[in-house]
Amino acid sequence: MTNTEQRPPASGPDRPIALITGVGRSIGIGAGIARRLAATGWDVAFTYWTPYDRRMEWGAEPGAAASIEKELAEAGARTAAIEADLTDPDAPARIFDEAEQRLGGQVTALVLSHAESVDSGLLDTTVEAFDRHFAVNSRASWLLIREYGLRFRGAPGTTKGTTPGPTPGTATGRIVALTSDHTVGNLPYGASKGALDRITLAAAHELAHLGVTANVVNPGPVDTGWMNDELRETLVRGTPLGRLGTPLDTAHLVGFLCSPEGQWVNGQLLKSNGGAAS
Repeated sequence: MTNTEQRPPASGPDRPIALITGVGRSIGIGAGIARRLAATGWDVAFTYWTPYDRRMEWGAEPGAAASIEKELAEAGARTAAIEADLTDPDAPARIFDEAEQRLGGQVTALVLSHAESVDSGLLDTTVEAFDRHFAVNSRASWLLIREYGLRFRGAPGTTKGTTPGPTPGTATGRIVALTSDHTVGNLPYGASKGALDRITLAAAHELAHLGVTANVVNPGPVDTGWMNDELRETLVRGTPLGRLGTPLDTAHLVGFLCSPEGQWVNGQLLKSNGGAAS
């Protein structure tokens, strides 16, 4: 996208398509990003995996996918909710197939907000838990980014030069991945997110010829139902602005990165955490 491009239409078939992973709960960061992109002119495909939420302490949210779809549609977006087990190496290709078929076009923005996160440390992490975290947080992310790179051919309205590829200096495609630096006492999660960072930042260079930017966002502590009161108070005290992050805080940054104005930000690991100490 260039700064001279028009904004995406408020509704209709010409809106670009965003694929967002990890949109399983209405109070989650993924849902907040989906709402923001829908409100700023994107059609939205999103993935969720109910069995993961079911085995976590917060439990599955009945009807969440349908409810989120309804919200996005009210903002003018066409939607596609896709249930997918990201431990399956074949899932990324199927996700892209379904998103393209249901929304009638290619994915322009890929936002990775899914996660496997079960606390354990150096001494008590099992091999099974370690492998599952890397399968979901690292391997699936690589496969999703690879699938995106194999399919992306420039956004609608991209000005092409006389040679294949986008006009030099412009970027129309977007990859944004959410990360965390929480590794102590949460070893497999933090380590697998660190691998995700490296994969995403590599995409900023390896997919540059396609006109794609790739960035990582660390949203810091965002309370989406997983914190107890003691942890919440501790984290608030460690944040200069005196509050926790919200899904909307993260969504604002992701929305900017996916906008025409965000095209010059590339290959970065950005913290959107209110100044919280690591």
